[in-house]
Amino acid sequence: MVCMKATPPHPALPSQKQVLDFIGNSPTPAGKREIARHFGLKGQDKIALKAMLRDMAEEGLIDGGNSAFQRMGGVPKVTVLKVTHIEEGEAIAVPESWSPDSGEPAPRLRVVDRKTKGKRPFPALRKGDRVLARTEETGTGWRAHVMKKLPDAETAMMGVVEIDRTGKAWLAPVEKSVRNSVAIADVGGARDGQLVLAEPVAKSARAGMKVVEVLGNPLAPKAFSLIAIHKYDIPFVFPPEVQDAAQHAAALPLLADQREDLRHLPIVAIDPADARDHDDAIWAAPDDDPANAGGWRAIVAIADVSYYVRPGSAIDNEARKRGNSVYFPDRVVPMLPEVLSADVCSLREGEPRAAMACHLRIDAQGRIRDHRFTRAIVQIAEVIAYEDAQARIDDGTALEPLTNLWACWERLNSARTGRDPLDLDLPERRVMLDEQGRISEIAVRERLDAHRVVEDFMIAANVAAAKALESKVAPVMYRIHETPSREKLMALKEYLATLERNFTLGQVITPGIFNRLIKDTADDTERMLIMEQVLRTQTQAYYGPANAGHFGLALGSYAHFTSPIRRYADLLVHRALVDAFALEQARPLDTSIPARSGLSDKDRAALDGIADAISKTERRAMEAERDTIDRYVAAWLSGRVGEIFDTRVTGVQKFGLFATIIGFGGDGLLPISTLGDEYFTYDEKAQLLKGSDTGTQFAVGDRLKLRLAEANPLSGALKFELPASEGSVEPRGRKIVHKGKARSGTTQGPRGRPANIRHSNRKR
Repeated sequence: MVCMKATPPHPALPSQKQVLDFIGNSPTPAGKREIARHFGLKGQDKIALKAMLRDMAEEGLIDGGNSAFQRMGGVPKVTVLKVTHIEEGEAIAVPESWSPDSGEPAPRLRVVDRKTKGKRPFPALRKGDRVLARTEETGTGWRAHVMKKLPDAETAMMGVVEIDRTGKAWLAPVEKSVRNSVAIADVGGARDGQLVLAEPVAKSARAGMKVVEVLGNPLAPKAFSLIAIHKYDIPFVFPPEVQDAAQHAAALPLLADQREDLRHLPIVAIDPADARDHDDAIWAAPDDDPANAGGWRAIVAIADVSYYVRPGSAIDNEARKRGNSVYFPDRVVPMLPEVLSADVCSLREGEPRAAMACHLRIDAQGRIRDHRFTRAIVQIAEVIAYEDAQARIDDGTALEPLTNLWACWERLNSARTGRDPLDLDLPERRVMLDEQGRISEIAVRERLDAHRVVEDFMIAANVAAAKALESKVAPVMYRIHETPSREKLMALKEYLATLERNFTLGQVITPGIFNRLIKDTADDTERMLIMEQVLRTQTQAYYGPANAGHFGLALGSYAHFTSPIRRYADLLVHRALVDAFALEQARPLDTSIPARSGLSDKDRAALDGIADAISKTERRAMEAERDTIDRYVAAWLSGRVGEIFDTRVTGVQKFGLFATIIGFGGDGLLPISTLGDEYFTYDEKAQLLKGSDTGTQFAVGDRLKLRLAEANPLSGALKFELPASEGSVEPRGRKIVHKGKARSGTTQGPRGRPANIRHSNRKR
């Protein structure tokens, strides 16, 4: 929040309304001298007037002239805006204090993020966000340039209604970062235990909250994903006009005579067993061209979404706003309506489908010799789960389509090994639900060769798409992963020094340097520790039309082409290919469907803005998915509070340790207050806590046996504590016996708020 110095009360000072009336009635702009003379202000009163006029200018009530002021008739040059909604990936906002005499509606301003060299853009704006912005009126309407994102003045809070013994209602928040319950002034019909959305009644925290929406049972199936959907403002209901447009698009004929017919090839789709849609399918066979002896021909067939979702259509506008599909354990929030995402566009087994085909010729060393793109019609021979495909290969029952894919992949994998991309084999949690939506299992997802096979074919097609568009000097929506910054490399160097490991900054940084750093570590615990530090060193990948390479994959050009059902970036790449290689088809007979399926002029002009928007929606989806997994894990563990688990320390802060349950996931906090009487100091560079008396150390990578003290399914928060028995802590394999100072005769209770005081903001 922008903290403005409040003008102190002054007996002789006029009110803001009186000043506005005088300025508004003045035939010419009125200066401070004229205002002071009119109200008879002298001495200190004139100083107070100056402060008042400055505040009024910052609030957008008057212009900010130094010598003369006039009442604002439009939007102030600098003002506070509130985001009302997101349109085509851009935030639309209105002035927060808009109250013109005419009563006309507030102007809509399109918010533009700051673009300054060396500085990161602002976090993605969401509905309800407040920003201080510089405004300008252009030929196409008002624009706002963000100067600062402000704290929310009236933020909706999600929580559970709790009624205490006196009948007073409280809102127990579902956010880990919000620790205290808040009084509810207006329950709005909500009952005890219900999940609700609430807003402050007024700006004062003492005014309490009012319930604006009842969401239901917080522990019901699908409630955890619903919490994330509301928290991150993810659109999950398609407007009627989008549904109607999707039905029209789904009826488009395939026009087989205008497509390459690949229905005779045994193309297969290898996907998760529970996949709701199928973007991609693959085929490979030995190349019979003597010039490519030992090489392979391959086809990566991708759903031709651009044929059905055309620029400027209602479906396209909605897809751009969503940016990507969001995958939760219990549901998918798709980028496209279900009639397209799960039916017409999905490459389903045994049904003819429109596809964009990437034809690859791969030499004996696994390098791509040639590539071409066509619009095709395919009929998938089989949709196979990863586990089933792997089992067939392992037990020797796989037929030629699969054995060819594995043989071709061995060549691709050989080339990948030679490229030496970043190899961080970090575990991924998987939540399994039963038919009633209840948790049946949570486990670390097994990484199979089948996953690597599909991944390497997809990478090859993505590289081919980028290079094909570059060959035509066509627009490319690149997938960019930049080299780690010097600041992050310095932090890694300092950390490795605490492990007595060397890291030279003068060398050219490549993924292989990190790989060797990890492989040269014999101790499993230390290897995992270094792997996590290397991960923290990496920059976040993003989309953009200006190529900066993909550091992690060790590739010079890379674009996402293989998942247009669930990623808008891929759809843009498909459209660019349609234009670059003259793949446009006949105009649809249905005049409600746009004629062209390639890139529109609007797309070409706005690639920078689109890239920023879809990079933000991707980060939003990742955060929402992670939050939901955390809640499921906490729900799964809530019945095991009190049990002792093997954990590994993943983070150290001055207030405690973050630890993860080994082989399961589940991240929780071990507060420093639970480590005993000894005083612990925090070493930020070494990422450790050290006891002042015994020298006991807790560091990232330590393996600890910890008791689960709390598991909150609503917030996803876990809390650990040390078991009572001595010798149960083994940092880095060294058995530690805590030898804290002897306690005095007085019994000390647990730290923190007394149990009988439930809400810290109750009136005393």
